[in-house]
Amino acid sequence: MFVRWAYALLCVAIALSGGWSVLALWYQIAGSAVIRWAAVAAWTTVVALLWVFAWLRHGGLPWIAYAAVMLALVAWWRTIVPSNHRDWADDVSQSLTGQVEGHRVTLFNVRNFNWRSDDDYDIRWETRHYDLDRLAGADLVLSSWGMPGIAHALFSFGFDDGSHLVFSVEVRRRRGQPFSSIGGFFKHFERIIVAADERDVIRVRTHVRHETTHLYPLQMSRSALRALFLSYVKEANQLATRPAFYNTATSNCVTIVYDMAKQIAPGLPYDYRLLLTAYLPSYLYQVGALDRRHPLKALIRQGDITMRARATAAGDDFSRAIRAPLPP
Repeated sequence: MFVRWAYALLCVAIALSGGWSVLALWYQIAGSAVIRWAAVAAWTTVVALLWVFAWLRHGGLPWIAYAAVMLALVAWWRTIVPSNHRDWADDVSQSLTGQVEGHRVTLFNVRNFNWRSDDDYDIRWETRHYDLDRLAGADLVLSSWGMPGIAHALFSFGFDDGSHLVFSVEVRRRRGQPFSSIGGFFKHFERIIVAADERDVIRVRTHVRHETTHLYPLQMSRSALRALFLSYVKEANQLATRPAFYNTATSNCVTIVYDMAKQIAPGLPYDYRLLLTAYLPSYLYQVGALDRRHPLKALIRQGDITMRARATAAGDDFSRAIRAPLPP
């Protein structure tokens, strides 16, 4: 009985690792769809034959053969390394970097696009100067495109002159490359930190991509604000010199921020809502990062800025418009 169960577990292990291998080949084999389908078909055939042979014969040879081909695949997988030198899409083509001198920060390659559609925009990359002593607050922005439980998270830092700067951990797509949540598990994208104006990075989601967007003011001390801002700059500088892959689960738009925040507040608990980002407001409410004088439902209702953003015209103060209070 034990031997039969052991074989059953080994067959399950082959099926799971075989499935991982198929997806790894699909997302990493260079060439046309025909070439990728051929590679996947050949690999699937080999795995299926080994699985059947192992189940029927209960011999050791199929396991040895499978282990050998898997080791070869893993060796190939380890040769796939991230790069900063590819033909990137325009909106992620420049790497953000920063210089910190006391309370003054200079950021290079701050994005300030004027979007008319996903394919029609004015390209502007700018050098900006910021005074950390003038930080006044921060907001979490969640933008959802309809995938259940998932939203993109951005952090907007406000200054006492009314200006705002948004940091966003994003997939660095190559030119013409579509986004894939599954591909994000298989070294399909590099990771980049974008710093941008709210009119750029929020408006493109509400106006052009027709996403539903919420804004939540965060309860943070000035020292925590400063530390989080500098953490973004540090992470951006590291990515500019040491590129890294985006991972849908372990290094996405929220988990990176969680790692930063954990350095500021070491007791910050890990939670499934850091992966199912649409539920992030309830997590922040629970840990006291949102204003608990009001019910969470009221914060969610007030935080829906989608229609306010879409109602703005070219000359409007976008940041002020999206923060205008809703009627009671």
